[in-house]
Amino acid sequence: MELYNPIIRSVDDLLSSSAPRQYDFNPNRVWEETPSFELVMGRDAACELGGNGYPTVNFTCVTSSPKLVEKDEVLIYGQDLSELREDSPYSRLVFLRVGDIESDDDDTEHAFRAIQDMDFVKYHVFPKGFMIRTSSESHREQVRISKDAIKSGISFERIGNTFISRYKQDINILAVKIVFITAPNADYAALQKMAGQVHDITMSLSKILDGMPTDCGSCQLKPICDEVEGMRELHFGKGNKADVKA
Repeated sequence: MELYNPIIRSVDDLLSSSAPRQYDFNPNRVWEETPSFELVMGRDAACELGGNGYPTVNFTCVTSSPKLVEKDEVLIYGQDLSELREDSPYSRLVFLRVGDIESDDDDTEHAFRAIQDMDFVKYHVFPKGFMIRTSSESHREQVRISKDAIKSGISFERIGNTFISRYKQDINILAVKIVFITAPNADYAALQKMAGQVHDITMSLSKILDGMPTDCGSCQLKPICDEVEGMRELHFGKGNKADVKA
């Protein structure tokens, strides 16, 4: 699965001028979870990430490259939760290294379903005192952190460990890199554009499943195929299989 590799490289390039804090995954340092969504009222909040007009971006990329996702780790660009004294911009980016999620029988459908399942993990993680509100359409993720959680030692390292532990329950996922960004000078507009590209790639997989024309001149996916290495081959591969079945 290499379709998202250019985006992962673009993120690396965008952040290359700053040195992050890096933490290897430690299953003994996960943050406590609640059974379901926890409401943190404004009066109980220490700060909010990505709210009140601040930029926020969230997206997930899948790759099979060990060079792009070497190991389970958490990277932090900007202030950690205990250092924030006011509301802040925010991004949480997730890069997943996977095994073979393409099958000989129907590689596109299998890959698309697997990517969907992996992305849905974020909707089922409920860190205590860390209220997450995610919008898949706008690629936004706002977080409200409670004062009690700050007092109890919540951190991006521990939140990241919690997410990693949940992702690693999927046997297809070999390694997870989670990137938290609160730096005020980060290029959130560029990250937002990348989030749109991630969405376009994933939705293109869905459209390929529905059967798209193999005439590039009339195909709505042509701009994406032109930009994303491997998408055209996947498109025509699906079309060839449909012809054989017919």
